[in-house]
Amino acid sequence: MDFIAYLISVYGLVTVAAIVGLETLGVPLPGEAALLAAALYAGSKHDLNIVSVIFTAAGAAWVGRMVSYVIGHEFGYRLVLRYDTYVRMTEGRIKLGQYLFLRHGGKIILVAQFVPVLRNFAGLFAGANVMPWRHFMVANAVSSITWASAYGYGAYALGREFERLEGPMVVVVAIATVIAFIVCGIFVHRHEAQLTAEAERAMPGPLYLT
Repeated sequence: MDFIAYLISVYGLVTVAAIVGLETLGVPLPGEAALLAAALYAGSKHDLNIVSVIFTAAGAAWVGRMVSYVIGHEFGYRLVLRYDTYVRMTEGRIKLGQYLFLRHGGKIILVAQFVPVLRNFAGLFAGANVMPWRHFMVANAVSSITWASAYGYGAYALGREFERLEGPMVVVVAIATVIAFIVCGIFVHRHEAQLTAEAERAMPGPLYLT
């Protein structure tokens, strides 16, 4: 955090845009720490505006995830189908993934924005599962703005107190997300045939890859 704060003091919002954008593109960088550091800096210095911090972080997250979406959309399942012997991914399971993102993609993107690691790969998974791009753009915008506003204004208003609270909050959200993924995984595994048939009825015909 201190090193990021130093970079912000030297390079300003470019630091926030670069770290947040690369993180949502899939690079393991601390985008959340960059947002918090910039918000804290804006709270203690008058040469950085909190509104600019929030718009920069939200815009960078949106752009980075859009690029990640395109990469996943263009190359994701082509690679999966090529190596399906190793990953045990049949066309039926691919269509099921597409169906789940069609129905619940917006909620997945929103939750993933607040969870480290998931935030890195949400766009890639959405693209690979060919989530409709208009829905993805809206979900991406809503999640990016909500995340940047909540953490940005929280850190700006509460200062270091928010930084101390933010750690436990992330842990709670991460644990809840892991539990939800496990429960959903068990449910999908037990009802795979039924869900696959439902996906086929909703998305009849050959597998959609483009």
